[in-house]
Amino acid sequence: MAKPGNGNTRRDFLRTCSVSIGAGLPGLEQQMDKLRALAGNGLVLPPTGRSALVGHRNLFNGDTGVFFYNPERWQPEDFAWRLATNPVTGKRNSAPTLEGGPFSPRAIHRFVGTLADNGVDTFIINANGSRAWYPSKTVPHILQGYQRGDRDFFRGHALGVLKDNPKGVEGYIDQLMAFMNLYQDLLDAGVDWLAETAQACRQRRLSPWVSIRMNDVHGTSNFEGSFFNTPLLKRADMRLSRSYYGSHRASNRAGLNYQQAEVRSLMFEQIREVVEAYDFEGLELDWWRQPLCCEPTASPQTVAMMSDWLRQIRALTQRRAGQTGRPYPLGLRIPGRLGMLKTIGLDVVSLCREGTLDFICPSGFVCTTWDMAHDQLRAQLGERVAIYGVIDAGVNMLPTRNQTSTLAQPMRYMPTSRPLMKGNAAGKLGLGADGIEWYNFYNPDQARLPGLQSEYGALQGIADLDKLRGQPKQYSLGIGGRMYNLTPFDLPAQLPVRLAFNDQHAFRVPMCAEPPDSTLEVCVQLVLNAADEVKILSVSFNECWPVLQSEREDKLLFAAGPLTHLSTDHAGYCFRFPITLVREGWNEIVVENGGQTSLTVVGLEVAIWAKKVRADNRSE
Repeated sequence: MAKPGNGNTRRDFLRTCSVSIGAGLPGLEQQMDKLRALAGNGLVLPPTGRSALVGHRNLFNGDTGVFFYNPERWQPEDFAWRLATNPVTGKRNSAPTLEGGPFSPRAIHRFVGTLADNGVDTFIINANGSRAWYPSKTVPHILQGYQRGDRDFFRGHALGVLKDNPKGVEGYIDQLMAFMNLYQDLLDAGVDWLAETAQACRQRRLSPWVSIRMNDVHGTSNFEGSFFNTPLLKRADMRLSRSYYGSHRASNRAGLNYQQAEVRSLMFEQIREVVEAYDFEGLELDWWRQPLCCEPTASPQTVAMMSDWLRQIRALTQRRAGQTGRPYPLGLRIPGRLGMLKTIGLDVVSLCREGTLDFICPSGFVCTTWDMAHDQLRAQLGERVAIYGVIDAGVNMLPTRNQTSTLAQPMRYMPTSRPLMKGNAAGKLGLGADGIEWYNFYNPDQARLPGLQSEYGALQGIADLDKLRGQPKQYSLGIGGRMYNLTPFDLPAQLPVRLAFNDQHAFRVPMCAEPPDSTLEVCVQLVLNAADEVKILSVSFNECWPVLQSEREDKLLFAAGPLTHLSTDHAGYCFRFPITLVREGWNEIVVENGGQTSLTVVGLEVAIWAKKVRADNRSE
């Protein structure tokens, strides 16, 4: 007999969702009529789609650890960093450790309050990895079977993560156990942190949404041994086997296979629980953690099966909306390459156009996208669906440092720089995004590096394009490379580019138009290899006559926390232009190498800032 949620039979579908939506159903109105007829009792459905999302402009996505990463910040009265005595040697440790506790709901309410105070209107809390991270009554949860202090509970995961460094296993277990004991503190106190999150949002008038990771692979370095993994993921017959190629790390691409009925049933039950048993009013299915669904290339039958399964989830959210009288939007966080998603079974275009989905959040895997074509996505998906611009923690793969080189990072953190945050938001809104979703905003806090901290105050007004105009901001572009790009789903990066003699290359950057009477100017900084011999280098901005005069500069246009300079391997060349050249939406920057030797454009950064005066006192 088929399990609930598989959608294998019409009877099962009706029993599970209280509605049947066929794969060929052409639009949402037919779905609503069917739902009303089956639900009965005069069920009135709230508005759906873009019209129901007008009040959701500034969305904040928090993962399962968002409250727990930095208890010293969110519960400072009970947690602090101290130099502890090593119980083995009896000597003081050289590095401080986090001490205090127990962890309490105060941290959750303080975090949510900070979001509310800084203009966030919607908090999307992630409920799961491979397992549920809250005390689920339906599916396996992350600490199921754990007894406080049981080091072996974490050993399998540690051995997988540190397979090349076995000497570090015990220290890793120390850190992991201390972190997971924060969750255990709440379990011991009878607190469900997921329910507490919704309650905190209600108290501060934030809209509480929930996010489900559809294929999290954080435990796949040890399928059988990691406590992260749901039991199904430990079975080879439930995993994908053809989702990777070339130099991909196979374990990171061998997630759950949604062609298997057991997988669909498990995930449906997880979703049904958070929709029906918790006080949320929006659901995001996160297909960027990971973009793994069915074996590529999915057949039309497989695509139809997945579309029908997603319609069942839509029926859940619609029924919940009818019960509460509030809209319950359903959407996806996904890569922006919709055709690539269809190869793994996700027909996003059809699901949006028929009304199954209310919103999408197209983004990159780790680094923020700068050239996501929100205007083209609108043309593909239609006017009904809301399209959010997603800003992730990473700027791009341009390495930077502080002035003394005592701190160097392989990428900047977006939440540490207000100009970068404003620039990225302005570019997305300028292309027609309906709002902004923040992802991994708290990563700088989690890093605990000197001077590195997320600027929560910068969230205020960030989704209002008119308020962004006339303010200093910075734009950039994605930089390709193995470390932070998940091929083939990430957008192909525009950088780096090699320019031979007389070569020119056009870059496209989305920006917002600025007031023509402002005192701002445009500065385009080309980042080249420091060893490159620059003779004749020119830049044209939106087809103006090429500018050859530049200033060599090793400083970043704007600091990102303590990071102020380019890597010593790179050099910046700054070109200036009048602010009136900036267009709403796409802007073109053409770089030409007129020298005899080749150059490599490693990075391209654009500042909108106050006009500066050159050394010869000529104001531009």
